[in-house]
Amino acid sequence: MSQKILIIEDEKELADILGEYLKVEGFEVKICNDGKTGLEYFKKEQTSLVLLDIMLPLMDGITVCREIRSVSDVPVIMVSAKSGEMDKVVSLGIGADDYVTKPFSPLELVARVKAQLRRYQGTAKKEKDTSMDRICVGVLSLVPDSYEAYIEENSLNLTTKEFEILLLFAKNPGQVFSKSQIYEQVWGYQGVCDDNSVTVYINRIREKLKNRGCNYIKTIWGAGYKLAVEA
Repeated sequence: MSQKILIIEDEKELADILGEYLKVEGFEVKICNDGKTGLEYFKKEQTSLVLLDIMLPLMDGITVCREIRSVSDVPVIMVSAKSGEMDKVVSLGIGADDYVTKPFSPLELVARVKAQLRRYQGTAKKEKDTSMDRICVGVLSLVPDSYEAYIEENSLNLTTKEFEILLLFAKNPGQVFSKSQIYEQVWGYQGVCDDNSVTVYINRIREKLKNRGCNYIKTIWGAGYKLAVEA
């Protein structure tokens, strides 16, 4: 059974072009031209990944993404004509898996779709095939099977991407990871790196840790980040 990509995009010509590129790659495609219709379709039909524009009629993409995340962890790639950093911060903060600014190459977007699906399917397979115990580092503990993270017994309420980054650190305490290594490991893209996305997520994780009195993520200037338990 082919994977279904839901495109929620009000620029019909762009949506049709992206749809054709994805169909050539063997995907099934459904296009909705407003946020309300797109969300209603998502809730009724099984979807493998969502390409979601931010500026949409009837319901904006940020609201749609929040609604999707309340019921599903399928990959969501935000698409926007805006290049402002705040739009990216908001999109990633509400649980989007990737963010692309118009104009972009359809081939690049198809590559991002494939990478997100590989990552998502790999995570699902690990959850199905293995049962991992809690990973504990100092007062931090993570439960890979349920994507839950705690400081002592206080939940951190992490998004999927935040959890995956923190899990990477927790499995390798003391190891320094560059931004490109984090991007490759968590986003699944090789040979490219979105420094801004990594920075946004690291800052959000730090904020959530600090709110629980924990300061484990350290910056190694010129090299990257590591998880270091405080003495």
